[in-house]
Amino acid sequence: MLHYNFHISGANRKKIIYISNATQQNPTIFPKSQTHNNPKPSKNISMAHTTPPPVPPLKCSSIAQDNKTHAHKPIFDPHTIDPNLVQKMEYDALVWSSLHGLLVGDRSSQKSGRVPGVGLVHAPISLLPMPFAESYWKQACEVAPIFNELVDRVSLDSEFLQESLSRTKKVDAFTSRLLDIHAKMLAMNKKEDIRLGLHRSDYMLDEQTNLLLQIELNTISSSFPGLSCLVTDLHRNLLHQFKQHLALDPERVPKNNAVSQYAEGLYKAWTEYNNSSAVVMVVVQTEERNMYDQHWLFTVLNERYQVGSIRKTLAEIDSQGKLMPDGTLVVDGEAVAVVYFRAGYAPTDYPSESEWSARLLIEQSRAVKCPSIAYHLAGTKKIQQELAKPNQLERFLENKDDIAKVRKCFAGLWSLDDLNIVKDAIERPGLYVMKPQREGGGNNIYGDDVSIALQKMQKEGTEEDAAYILMQRIFPTVSPAILMREGVSHKDRVISELGIYATYLRNKTEVIMNGQSGYLMRTKVSSSNEGGVAAGFAVLDSIYLV
Repeated sequence: MLHYNFHISGANRKKIIYISNATQQNPTIFPKSQTHNNPKPSKNISMAHTTPPPVPPLKCSSIAQDNKTHAHKPIFDPHTIDPNLVQKMEYDALVWSSLHGLLVGDRSSQKSGRVPGVGLVHAPISLLPMPFAESYWKQACEVAPIFNELVDRVSLDSEFLQESLSRTKKVDAFTSRLLDIHAKMLAMNKKEDIRLGLHRSDYMLDEQTNLLLQIELNTISSSFPGLSCLVTDLHRNLLHQFKQHLALDPERVPKNNAVSQYAEGLYKAWTEYNNSSAVVMVVVQTEERNMYDQHWLFTVLNERYQVGSIRKTLAEIDSQGKLMPDGTLVVDGEAVAVVYFRAGYAPTDYPSESEWSARLLIEQSRAVKCPSIAYHLAGTKKIQQELAKPNQLERFLENKDDIAKVRKCFAGLWSLDDLNIVKDAIERPGLYVMKPQREGGGNNIYGDDVSIALQKMQKEGTEEDAAYILMQRIFPTVSPAILMREGVSHKDRVISELGIYATYLRNKTEVIMNGQSGYLMRTKVSSSNEGGVAAGFAVLDSIYLV
């Protein structure tokens, strides 16, 4: 929803990485401003030649036995692979991606974000999976259902949400509008009996502490459940096809069930709504070059469960939507059972009052929202920071082991009213990241800019500081990788961010689904602060368990 933060989401968003919660614009080549200081020049390899000569096997080093070694020492270096082998792998990866739908809209095509099938290009990818310690993988999966339950309980504590965000509301117009809708629902005594959460919790492995630390928890528009599964399948395919050369086991790349789990969550929420003629409505941006990730999800929903869906922008919902006397939401003549947001997480998604009217209409309806306004607020950076305070988790969780597991994932998080921390951040800005209440990547403040921004706020004496939190900057291990964009490979030093998808469905007191639901690995050049795939900072990746 750090330092080296990604958003490939979300957005989509929460965004190809922080690949947030992040925005869903088409990824671009790494900006020169973020890579020109890289001490080692990268090499671009043309894909013109398609039939390279045979190559000798690649000798891989032995797998380390402890986490510390895993965190610091890759099991193999992709940069040492014979160029002829690399060229053949790249060609086959591009063919596989094209045939299997690992695609995004080409930003050079004006229609690619509006018309399916026009202006397609392979999604930005890493050629090979990123080594990742199995113990950290299991830790991230184990804590997923606990975070799901935490979000649900926080969402029900309206006083906590409103109070925690009260100062932010004064200086952040976007958060203020969200809180206003939340307050209107409270005034109506509106209850969300059926609550669906399709979440993604993002982590980085900090090299200094050897801890897996949470960057953010995305509760709205957790992007790439579709494409992440395809990257996993691509990497397993390549490792199998070139096993004699790479000596890597395809089974060490965990299978990814994100798209099927998310589809199951939507289906079961649709079932709980109990109207067989109703549809699932996807809230989308006007232009969406990451549409194929979304279409994968709803193709599975339709083919596996025979549930129909419609795609609408917020403006279209405002003009075509209405509430029936019983609270049923009808849009363009279709009764809506579930509203799934892949837009609505950023101020740019609300260019006029029309979009805000649509958001209010949705919240007033009895349709299942993913997320509801309360779930949306529960995923804000400020709530993340509040939950990291001493004794706050105990307000929502009873099990001491669960509390310890969640707290172990927390990085340092502080409000800007902590003067001692602010003083230290001014003096040592490289150890902190300033984060606003935004999703999608490209919003955080790093390095000397942290000190400049804090001193400016102090000098002006405004309450603008309430719009931000400070977070410990995470310093992940730098690894070699081969990144691919627009048919060209790019050797570089990279860092990676692991996102764990999770599904939560509850109807009143009954928990119907609660569990880990696949994963997303996003990789970016180490010289880049931001990390969204859709925002153009990162590429899609998978993991190789060691």
